[in-house]
Amino acid sequence: MKDLISFKLITALSITLLSFSSCKNLDLKESSSSGIAAKNIEEYAIQGVLWQQTSGEYKALCYQAFNIAKLQLGKELSNHATSDKPLAIVTDLDETLIDNSPYSAKQAKIGEGFLAENWIAWGNLEAAEAVPGALEFLNFAHQNGVAIFYISDRYNNQLQSTINNLKKLNFPNADNEHIMLKQKGQNKEKRRLKVAQNYKAVLFLGDNLSDFSNIFDHQTLESRNALTDKERAEFGKKFIVLPNPMYGAWLTDGIYNGKYDWTPAQKDSIIRKRLNSY
Repeated sequence: MKDLISFKLITALSITLLSFSSCKNLDLKESSSSGIAAKNIEEYAIQGVLWQQTSGEYKALCYQAFNIAKLQLGKELSNHATSDKPLAIVTDLDETLIDNSPYSAKQAKIGEGFLAENWIAWGNLEAAEAVPGALEFLNFAHQNGVAIFYISDRYNNQLQSTINNLKKLNFPNADNEHIMLKQKGQNKEKRRLKVAQNYKAVLFLGDNLSDFSNIFDHQTLESRNALTDKERAEFGKKFIVLPNPMYGAWLTDGIYNGKYDWTPAQKDSIIRKRLNSY
């Protein structure tokens, strides 16, 4: 009888332990699954934000870009005939002339994707600083009679805060005529063509390939890279690229294929599949 009771106790204990183990494993799986679903995908930008905000290499690349721009503009000024249209520079704003990394840093910290109202709220602070070398270059261009046109996909209701921010930093031509923000039915190409009606645009500055030509608009990752190879002769000559490791069409159109409703778990999977490892 004693042996039978012992056997029953051991069996019951084994079943209890097995049940506990199964529940524990299930909890871990659910925790892991919900952890992926709740993943702060914006954290992937942290190292890029930190690099932009702290590294000498970021500054060096910016100075390099504007030094090359100054050399190229000098050539254009030397060759410019008096009968030609007046010269102009067409430039993007965000991450090309002004630094919005504090906004991206906050996104990464709190796990927030892009929200128009929060982006506008950041712009209303008028707190973006100048990208290294940008102000010196554009003042050089302005002093030599070159018009500056700021073509940005900031929302049109950000016009006044944008003007105020640029004026605080002493950028030239910071006015309604020269700042051309996003309006319905007007992509950047239409605004560039508007400038070309009265000016000869000799340099294009940007952190995104679409800042240079509409051939890069809404392209896949593979197409963007193929087109970049095709246009290689223009970079450093007519197209001046500024570094932006935080965001851009390389991510939204390229990595995410122009789809904006991936879940965090799906984005995580897509990013990992794009990594070239060994």
